[in-house]
Amino acid sequence: MSKMEVSTNINPTMKITMLGTGHATVTRCYNTCFVLEQTAGDGTCRLLVDAGGGNGILAQLEKAGIPLRTIHDVFITHAHTDHLLGCVWVVRMVMQMMLDDRYDGTLNVYSHEKCLRLLRQICEETLHSDYSYFLGQRVLLHELNDGDEFHVGSMRLQCFDIHSRKEKQFGFIMGKQLACLGDEPFNEQCRGFVESAEWLMSEAFCLYRDREVFDPYGKYHSTARDAGRLAHELGVRNLILYHTEDRHLDTRRQDYTAEAAEFFKGSICVPDDLETIEISS
Repeated sequence: MSKMEVSTNINPTMKITMLGTGHATVTRCYNTCFVLEQTAGDGTCRLLVDAGGGNGILAQLEKAGIPLRTIHDVFITHAHTDHLLGCVWVVRMVMQMMLDDRYDGTLNVYSHEKCLRLLRQICEETLHSDYSYFLGQRVLLHELNDGDEFHVGSMRLQCFDIHSRKEKQFGFIMGKQLACLGDEPFNEQCRGFVESAEWLMSEAFCLYRDREVFDPYGKYHSTARDAGRLAHELGVRNLILYHTEDRHLDTRRQDYTAEAAEFFKGSICVPDDLETIEISS
């Protein structure tokens, strides 16, 4: 169970803070990662999902007003550099705070075996022994398998294998309220997890009209149009598009929304970095 901040709220509220919205090679926004936060009568709990490709995660958390000391749970979707390497920095800085007696409790990292093995290896090979001492002591690596549940404070989540053709990757759901597909196209084997969700998080590498420029299908990704069609077929109510290119940030929101809306008539959100999305039912 995660350490939670005290709150006087009675009705639970939930929000997503998008720390980054871009794919692996963007330079004008940060790599895709976000904080899922729930506040209820017994406190506030936060889950960091991925952490981008470097120590930019520390700046993004600071800009978002989320102190690193309040992050006690991390979920890593897969081992690509733009999702895993920022986690090394999170672990490093948490270990430093532990040494300085500025971090209460434990840091829990959830993922599949490969991600955790690589994270442990990088930390053991690159960090001072004073830091790596905390691995297994107060930095706990929790291996998940397809369909496993895990709890973050009052949030109950379930991971699922997205059946990637490139790299083993997990998505996750939180009941029927939220479904995160990871950063690859939907696989029909996952329908039972995500169908009829209130909110669906889907990658949209680029616009369909720009497919010959960005080659989303060659990179095993989707377009905004594809995501809109998928949301319609799955019967979800709200769609969040992320993990995009960064050449059209000025018009990304309107263009991606319009293309997804060709098929999907529900609510469409195309967030910018550091934008907060309220997802309470």
